Amino acid sequence: MMGFLTVLTVFLTVCVVGLAVAVFALARQIGVLHERLAPIGVQPGVVGLQVGQALPSLVARTLAEGAFPIGGARGGAMLLMVVSADCPVCKRVIPVARDVASGRGIDLVLVGEGAVPALREMAGRLARDPALAGVPFVTSVELLLLLQIGRLPTLVVLDKRGVIVARDVAATRREVESLVSVLPVVDASAARSFSSVEAVDVAL
Repeated sequence: MMGFLTVLTVFLTVCVVGLAVAVFALARQIGVLHERLAPIGVQPGVVGLQVGQALPSLVARTLAEGAFPIGGARGGAMLLMVVSADCPVCKRVIPVARDVASGRGIDLVLVGEGAVPALREMAGRLARDPALAGVPFVTSVELLLLLQIGRLPTLVVLDKRGVIVARDVAATRREVESLVSVLPVVDASAARSFSSVEAVDVAL
């Protein structure tokens, strides 16, 4: 019996010593990680154009490599919707944005983010919907750099002077309507036509 207790005591002592060594090693690693992840001060963040700032005149490209002017004074309001092919919310909100923009006489422009082949495939699917066939689908690295989009789908509302009057992520009709509500209602029949530029129904 005494032999068994002696073995048990030795075993427990070894376990305690091993546990102490493990705790010491973990504490050392935590200290190293703390030093590596310690705050390094306030870092300057890149902030895109915000409400009240004007989007300068620039030329985007359609998916068929045609020129498409955006920004500056265009004589009409514009709703830019930044989307990507792998954004399921974008695909759901695009018809809603089209409907709301059309009802208020606002030009909707889809701005693609990501690989062009995937965007072309996305545009092809959209073109099968008659209501979306005339919506321009463009790409522009310069525009994305100016806006610094963080989440999708982001909607940017421009007035006729090219000034941003609203921008935010929108996932529902109510959110889209709230964004465009800052603009005066325009007769849809008087809205500027995009028939002279290539849109999503271009041959891909």
